[in-house]
Amino acid sequence: MTFSADELEDGARQATGLDDFGSPYYREGLERTVEALNTEADLNDLGRVIQHATVSNALIQRLKIEETYKQHPEIADEVVEGPVFVIGLPRTGTTALSQLVAADPQFRSLRMWESQQPTPPPEAETQHCDPRIADAETGLAMLNDMFPLMKSLYNSEATAATECQDLMGMSFRTFHFDGAVRAPSYLAWLMDCDMGETYAYHARVLKLLQWHCKPSLWHLKTPVHVFALDALVETYPNARFMWSHRDPAKVMGSVCSLIKYVRSWSSDRDDAHELGAEQLASWVEGIRRAMDFRRRVGDERFADVSFAELQSSPVSTLERAYRQLGLEFTETSRRTAGDWAQSHRPGSRGAHDYDLADYGLTPEQVRASFAEYLATYDATG
Repeated sequence: MTFSADELEDGARQATGLDDFGSPYYREGLERTVEALNTEADLNDLGRVIQHATVSNALIQRLKIEETYKQHPEIADEVVEGPVFVIGLPRTGTTALSQLVAADPQFRSLRMWESQQPTPPPEAETQHCDPRIADAETGLAMLNDMFPLMKSLYNSEATAATECQDLMGMSFRTFHFDGAVRAPSYLAWLMDCDMGETYAYHARVLKLLQWHCKPSLWHLKTPVHVFALDALVETYPNARFMWSHRDPAKVMGSVCSLIKYVRSWSSDRDDAHELGAEQLASWVEGIRRAMDFRRRVGDERFADVSFAELQSSPVSTLERAYRQLGLEFTETSRRTAGDWAQSHRPGSRGAHDYDLADYGLTPEQVRASFAEYLATYDATG
């Protein structure tokens, strides 16, 4: 089975009875995705099913979002406040930091269930019993049954804050696609493509989600924002950033281990050394871009978070980050963050075992590649 952009679009139209995907900007990314799936991903039978479902859902959600805007054009008048973005290398505590912020009720966070199905727009009165929550929980249970190691690799809950990768995926311009399948040509294109409308559509979805379900001060997270911060602030000129730091030599093995496991769902190809070289090059470039952006815009937008301090003193570490960004850290902030930290202690989901050498990398090689980063920030832990 090969993939066809036209056939995937037709399938989404048939599934919804709708035909307007919005701006044609998404189409190039869709075509690049399809090309990689057909020529590079080496998909097995399950992989074809997974990737067909993933691409189809992104197209279906675009159709439904555009239809919702047609029915309610006033959604476009919504104002997205902030947001506060959690960024940094993957596996540096970004998930824990994100969940601590999400526990604070002054923030609106993107929850897994609404990320996967943003329409109909959630309602404040039913947001905790929306039937999409059960759908997401069923999907997670199936995922964990099929791929049990995932529970120790990544914390996912239907009602918890999630990465905003689905929102970027609706424009078919997200580094998470390369994390799911081998796609070197797509990755090379993505490194230098125009990300402007990706973030504009990202905001379009946030407006829809907050329309009847406030607050409108958002907190969002995904490490891949480091690749395109200039495009991000074009859409979100008031964006602020919590940047988590950890020794890259401890990070890269974990990153590669996670990606290798996720890719194994869709392909039987074993390319550990190729994966290691590719991931190292990508994240060195991502951090280089983020550091360049920060030099140009100044430190005022940023709060640095040490992985080691986040592990040992999560609430006080979060409070310092709030203060650095001019955010109010209330007694409610302290209590809700403390409650989350108490119920999610480090290591509570089991150990994640990996070896950097399995990916053809050494600690010395990794640290040399991130030399400027290590000289600039506290990346211990």
